[in-house]
Amino acid sequence: MSDRAGGQRPKNLRAAGPRTTRPGGHAVAPVLSVCGLLLVWAVAALLTQDPTVLPAPWSLIGPLRAQLASGELMYHLGATLFRVGWAFVLAMGAGGALGLAMGRSAALNRWLDPWLVIFLNLPALVLIVLCYMWIGLTETAAIIAVTLNKIPSVATVIREGARALRPDLDAMAMVYRMPWRTRMRHVILPQLLPYVAAAARSGIAVIWKIVLVVEFLGRSSGVGFQIHLYFQLFDVSMVLVYALSFIAVMLSVEWLILQPWERRARRWRQA
Repeated sequence: MSDRAGGQRPKNLRAAGPRTTRPGGHAVAPVLSVCGLLLVWAVAALLTQDPTVLPAPWSLIGPLRAQLASGELMYHLGATLFRVGWAFVLAMGAGGALGLAMGRSAALNRWLDPWLVIFLNLPALVLIVLCYMWIGLTETAAIIAVTLNKIPSVATVIREGARALRPDLDAMAMVYRMPWRTRMRHVILPQLLPYVAAAARSGIAVIWKIVLVVEFLGRSSGVGFQIHLYFQLFDVSMVLVYALSFIAVMLSVEWLILQPWERRARRWRQA
């Protein structure tokens, strides 16, 4: 009772604070999760007992090695990654600038918000078909179609980040008469980084899916084109080989680049 009366904390109680994760925790959990998914797949394949419908994971090793040896897999994977990279850069640049402008200007937001809502709800397939009809079955049309599909969602995320900017830091920048570039670099961008990281993570996941649809409909190379080819042949194994190969690449980008970047971007808020 004397400790409580004096305002002292009992010795057996720890100070409240954020729980820390062991250094290997970030790497072990995703690997175990993927292994669990493979186990579920293997069990489902054994229960199905029909490799033409659902082949077992180990049965894909042979086709995968054959595609790697012939160079087909790397060629089509490179074509898809080229389109994903261009669309990602263009969508993040245009969507980020648009979202920042709408978040900082209430008048601009009132005018452009209906456009944003329309494009957010416009089916991706409609934009893809229209771009192919207007521009032609070209690489430019494919990249523009993917970019236009992703710009609205990037702008929405960045707009919320721009609305959450601290006004006291803006006032400090005005008092010290910071140039525009200096204000962007040292005041605005550090606060926006968590939102940029979130937009990038969600963006890369959606972009590669749309790229596969674009390739499925109107390109002669890429993972989507190969999936279309083997869909016509009803070759489930080859469809899975190409799909899982690209999924492996995207998981590597997510775990090795995007997630560490997002944790770094949020670190200053937790300090």
